[in-house]
Amino acid sequence: MPPRRSKSAPNPADAKTAALAEVRAVYAELANRPVQRDCTLLTECCQFKRTGLTPYLTRGEALVAARGVRAAGRKQLPERTDGACPLLHPHTGRCMIYTERPFGCRTHFCPAAGGPYARSEVIDLIRRLEKVDAALGGSGPRMLPGAVADALAEMR
Repeated sequence: MPPRRSKSAPNPADAKTAALAEVRAVYAELANRPVQRDCTLLTECCQFKRTGLTPYLTRGEALVAARGVRAAGRKQLPERTDGACPLLHPHTGRCMIYTERPFGCRTHFCPAAGGPYARSEVIDLIRRLEKVDAALGGSGPRMLPGAVADALAEMR
């Protein structure tokens, strides 16, 4: 008789990989929604001090963003003294992680891109991001700079 296999505990790395895949799936589904938006890369919405608005990220979003920062060749966020998003490249002024940018940046409030999405248009996607946050042990959305900085520190 073959030995019985014991049920093994879920692999945390597999759980994190699945969670990050779900965040990316949410981003892909948002891109396929019929709501017309056209980001013209003006980066006006990235000027947090000027707009008074800073995106909040769930833990899954922060980890995806942190991986984008790492892929851009950085180990930490650049220091910003001008109140702009730390994900803006200090020399080019462009988003360093545009393809990995958080949900709040994708549903942004920039009038030039069509204004903000109505919450009712994306509530199902928000709920999915909240589920990922809970699965990863997150404590709810946090402001972008701190959330991404902590995710980067976790990757060390």
